[in-house]
Amino acid sequence: MTWASERLDALKAGTVELMPVVKTLQLGALEDWGVGWARKVWQPKPELLQSDGTMFGGYLAALADQALAFATMSVLPENYFFRTVGLNVQFFRASRNEQITIDARVVAQSKQVINVEAEFRNPSGDLVAKATSQQMLMPIPAQPNARQANQRSQPG
Repeated sequence: MTWASERLDALKAGTVELMPVVKTLQLGALEDWGVGWARKVWQPKPELLQSDGTMFGGYLAALADQALAFATMSVLPENYFFRTVGLNVQFFRASRNEQITIDARVVAQSKQVINVEAEFRNPSGDLVAKATSQQMLMPIPAQPNARQANQRSQPG
């Protein structure tokens, strides 16, 4: 297991604290995941809707970025982290105060980039939006253990 798959399992089980930005934006966690995909079911709260009862597109983009990150995490190599370097969202219909299911999946992967896409569907199964992103892979910098660090800091 990698740090990313352990995190996905904990998010699915609800046994891990959500990051502050996720709490602030009320994005929630995920419903399920497997290698190469992730599913998120999300119900908007009234305070997140525009005056006409529709979802703000920028908020849907934040949900997309999160769901696409979950799919990326499902295939992330050990000792790597990633950053979103491109995000595109297309809107097909207005989303009102209704549950949204977001299915994200990996469509291509190289040594440096993972390409992912997501579909947003309402309870009737209608396509609300599609999103794509590119995730840049970066190795987690090696950190010396405490003994090595202590030895390096000692003179001679």
